[in-house]
Amino acid sequence: MKNSLRATFKRGSIAGVATAGAAALLLTGCGAAPTASSTATATASDYTGCIVSDSGGFDDQSFNQSSYEGLKKAEKDLGIKVNQAESKTNNDFEPNLRAMVTAGCDLTVTVGFLLGDATKAQAEANPNSHFAIVDYGYDPAVANVKPIIYDTAQAAFLAGYAAAGTTKTGTVGTFGGIKLPTVTIFMDGFVDGVKYYNEKKSKDVKVLGWDKAKQDGSFTGDFEKQDKGKQLTQNFLDQGADIVMPVAGPVGKGAGAALKEAKAAGKDVKLIWVDSDGFLTAPEYKDLMLTSVMKQMGEAVENVVKEDKDGKFNNTPYVGTLANDGVQLAPFHDMDSKVPAELKTELDQIKKDIADGTLKVESAASPKV
Repeated sequence: MKNSLRATFKRGSIAGVATAGAAALLLTGCGAAPTASSTATATASDYTGCIVSDSGGFDDQSFNQSSYEGLKKAEKDLGIKVNQAESKTNNDFEPNLRAMVTAGCDLTVTVGFLLGDATKAQAEANPNSHFAIVDYGYDPAVANVKPIIYDTAQAAFLAGYAAAGTTKTGTVGTFGGIKLPTVTIFMDGFVDGVKYYNEKKSKDVKVLGWDKAKQDGSFTGDFEKQDKGKQLTQNFLDQGADIVMPVAGPVGKGAGAALKEAKAAGKDVKLIWVDSDGFLTAPEYKDLMLTSVMKQMGEAVENVVKEDKDGKFNNTPYVGTLANDGVQLAPFHDMDSKVPAELKTELDQIKKDIADGTLKVESAASPKV
């Protein structure tokens, strides 16, 4: 990680640990997908857009990084100034947010479910400042906070179907970092995608790591310790899994490490990434990458900044779906030749069916819109 991305603010000691609960995603409305901007601003702007990461950091090769890249693209396209604060622990959230307010940020983007409480506290304490938060919604709404959230189960359903259609062992696995709605929503969709494949094909592909009915499964307990992710993945491999989807930010690198070792030992194993296109953001594992469950965070962040800069801020949640391309299944890239043409056709049809409502994908953690 380059030093230029590190926070330049002294971190305080006030705790900003957010509470977890599915109620945070119970929203009553959603905004249309923001309109992309392709026109660069030639002159410097007085507008300052800022961002605060969770403890995964801006180089997590996942949702922090994607959100940060969206703000940096806004800097280039719109001519704005940017500022950032990288959180090392949950205790950094509120001090970093206060630092952004003190620095005169027009809009501060906070990244991750765990920043929900800290963002609300600072927004209510600074009603003239605008905020946006990725992966968290408020009920009731907070006047000066715009949620950027995703019905990730829809794209994860496609990933589960793809995994079931390409596994050689008949067993796949998924695990999470912390048991949060924004994590379990991936796991719900993945399990349902495998189940749908089994129903359509009269197969019995098994999923290790998550029981949707019980809402219980395998978690490392954090988003930092890659050795835990490696051990969980090894446990899955020992039980016969050949495809693993970690939903754990940087801990996903641990899964990648275990799969690389397995591949070096001659096993045909694959990795499914989340949040960003792992083939591009985690290239050290691209030879393992079947696909990724993407949330288009960069585009959403840039366009929320643009709307705010243009005086069009509102607190109506933006909800990314397959229908508005807010969530997507990434290309198969180098794995394309290993995915049967029939399976690709089926995935295209399933995507259409989900987008138009013909096929319902449900998760307890999905935004209620």
